[in-house]
Amino acid sequence: MSPSRPPGPPARTVFPRTSPSVLADDGDALTFCTTCAFSQACLSEGMDKSALMDLHVLVEHVGPLHAGEHVFREGDPFTAIAAVRAGTVKTYQVDRNGHEQVLGFHLPGEVIGLNAIHGDRYPCNAIALDTVMLCRFSFPRIATLAQRLPNLQQHLFRLMSHDIGVASLFARDNSADERMAAFLIGLSRRLAARGFSPRRFQLTMSRTDIANYLRQAPETVSRVLRRFEQDGLLHIKQRDVEIVDLPRLEALALAVLRS
Repeated sequence: MSPSRPPGPPARTVFPRTSPSVLADDGDALTFCTTCAFSQACLSEGMDKSALMDLHVLVEHVGPLHAGEHVFREGDPFTAIAAVRAGTVKTYQVDRNGHEQVLGFHLPGEVIGLNAIHGDRYPCNAIALDTVMLCRFSFPRIATLAQRLPNLQQHLFRLMSHDIGVASLFARDNSADERMAAFLIGLSRRLAARGFSPRRFQLTMSRTDIANYLRQAPETVSRVLRRFEQDGLLHIKQRDVEIVDLPRLEALALAVLRS
């Protein structure tokens, strides 16, 4: 009898979670949920979740919100930032001619509302694309906490800096293939960082929204995805995506992501 093979690593969850019982992982009394946007900054200060409770940090669980429901609207008073616990949130603005401009797609573990810190009102809209759950943080309280925890303050600065960097990625003169590859690799890496599969996930945003975000026509997005599948980079079934050749897709994305 041949020796049995050791078990491989457990399969990662495919994004998004769909069962109502596991939409979001809440952790327990002493540990953070796996998608917490602030856990590393707080743990680096030697604080667990119970210690944060003792500091009276106001964390409000919000949701579930369903597709089409707004988290906030442009012009609403700014009182809080929110971390996505489950689902996808789209941020966008509407210009004076009524045309929508997609600013970003926010996944579990990512924070929305940071671009309102400099003012007293939200400068954009945030809307649920699927079933979304959030942790809402009173900004005055988290700002007070950040003064006591230097690592948390630095984490907030890093999040704001990251948002600025991402916003500029697709402003450059890259090809349609390079833009799409960068978009997919970006999703893959962000999901992997939160414990999801880096190769299999669902596009929770419409192709029209993807096209808007990438500054392309919807038919260009469809054509590029179809070509990627024909070239053996992807397998696509409706909104389900499987990255078949990750190294080749990463190489194509490099022109956008390297700077």
